[in-house]
Amino acid sequence: MEEPRLKKLYKEEVIPKLMEKFKYKNKLQVPKILKIVLNMGIGRDGKDAKAVEAAQRELTLIAGQKAVLTKAKKSIAGFNVRKGNIVGVMVTLRGNRMYEFLDRLITVALPRIRDFEGLPKSSVDGRGSYTIGIKEHVIFPEVDYNTIYKVQGMNVTIVTSAKTPEETIALLKEIGLPIREG
Repeated sequence: MEEPRLKKLYKEEVIPKLMEKFKYKNKLQVPKILKIVLNMGIGRDGKDAKAVEAAQRELTLIAGQKAVLTKAKKSIAGFNVRKGNIVGVMVTLRGNRMYEFLDRLITVALPRIRDFEGLPKSSVDGRGSYTIGIKEHVIFPEVDYNTIYKVQGMNVTIVTSAKTPEETIALLKEIGLPIREG
């Protein structure tokens, strides 16, 4: 099996650029992408078996890996949620699947967003993760618009080994994620 395009790009171009920019002495100090977590909340449709099954099927199509159901850890009366209720579906991607998904996200899905001007710098947390909120999951070409149950939003969290927000942003920009300035 051939190595994914983004993985090759990371090894050949991103590592040397980041070593120069941040003055790393060793290749192993350069931050890398550890995993990508896709999460789709179901909300009020948690009791609707059709909606749950549709969300799981669509997220599985997008990720190329079976999505698992997430359940509430505790009851929250204000949200009408009981412990054990299904509240969403999620997938964790690692290795080659992760790079393939990121490549599809950058080259195919993000350009399909209406009025897209780049991703915000502020979506990074202090621990090396970058989260993208997507309003409509139909931007992915794997999802057939005619067979979807309901247009839903989803979160894509890219977890890196970066120690600072600056390292996270630099890594993701070098890989090709369209993060806007300012």
